[in-house]
Amino acid sequence: MFELLGLSLLLAALLTFSSLASLAIAGLWRVAGRVTRDWTAVSRARLLFSLRTLPAVLAFLSVALLLVPAYVAYEPRHAAETVSFKLGLLAFISATGIAVSIYRAIATHRATSKLTSDWLKQGKPLQITGIAIEAFQIDHTFPLIAIVGFLRPRLFIASQVLEILTPEEIFAAVAHENGHLAARDNLKRGLLQACRDALLIIPSGRLLDKAWSEASEEAADENAARQGNGVALDLASALVKIARNIPQGARPTMPAGVFLLGDEETKGIKSRVRRLIALAATECRSGSRYPALTKLFVWGPASMLLVSLVVAATNPYLLSRVHYLIEHAVFALR
Repeated sequence: MFELLGLSLLLAALLTFSSLASLAIAGLWRVAGRVTRDWTAVSRARLLFSLRTLPAVLAFLSVALLLVPAYVAYEPRHAAETVSFKLGLLAFISATGIAVSIYRAIATHRATSKLTSDWLKQGKPLQITGIAIEAFQIDHTFPLIAIVGFLRPRLFIASQVLEILTPEEIFAAVAHENGHLAARDNLKRGLLQACRDALLIIPSGRLLDKAWSEASEEAADENAARQGNGVALDLASALVKIARNIPQGARPTMPAGVFLLGDEETKGIKSRVRRLIALAATECRSGSRYPALTKLFVWGPASMLLVSLVVAATNPYLLSRVHYLIEHAVFALR
């Protein structure tokens, strides 16, 4: 019973900590998100990714550094405590969320591997200037320019895209995709998906997911714009041409990857075009207007959290207090 009770507490704590932290951070972003309006999209995307993954990191570190040591050190091995229905239900929900996250990660990996294999079989190698990964031309109903995979990413370009875009527009589109490569957005997208799946009952993270998706696309646009004002205009032109050539009802077959038009849920092509035109009229900054403030927002919460947990984990008195709280939690869930 000692092991079963400990496992149930661990799972319930993971769900509780991450859920409460997700709600708090989502509320914080609604209130304080306007502070980042003058930031570059690169800085905003980094902050959003940090905030979105912080609840999962907080929950894992809190359980690993506080709850587990406190339980092992102070819980009697032969206590008469049992796993109550409420505690068992919380543990079951938490375990289900983790299982769904793992299942979807495996399913997405398999689907992506199959898609990549199919595209490689029918794809024609391309020589694309300005990108360091392999590129292929494929036949696809959707006019896509996409990077698929994060361990060995590849660039795929639909045949009709090569027909409707000028060489300058293709160069601009590739510069956009280079921005995704540099930021490792495919990997980040997978981590955000895992965080979302693990929290089945808390949908608050979707706000940050959407904000990060929009910011990551704008950050990749900024990467293209830094190649020159003309490149920004070429990318805007490419976005308009591709959007006009999407067949009615067609959607990209992309289980895991980033493509030029962004997520199908993001209807921001017009705003991206307007922003690119504005970037073309000014010098695109490579960082925030307030770099020190940006770093504080991005790294400050995580650093303070880690230091606090490490200090608490090495303090026997604090661990005993944590066990005291565990006992009260078990009693409250009877």
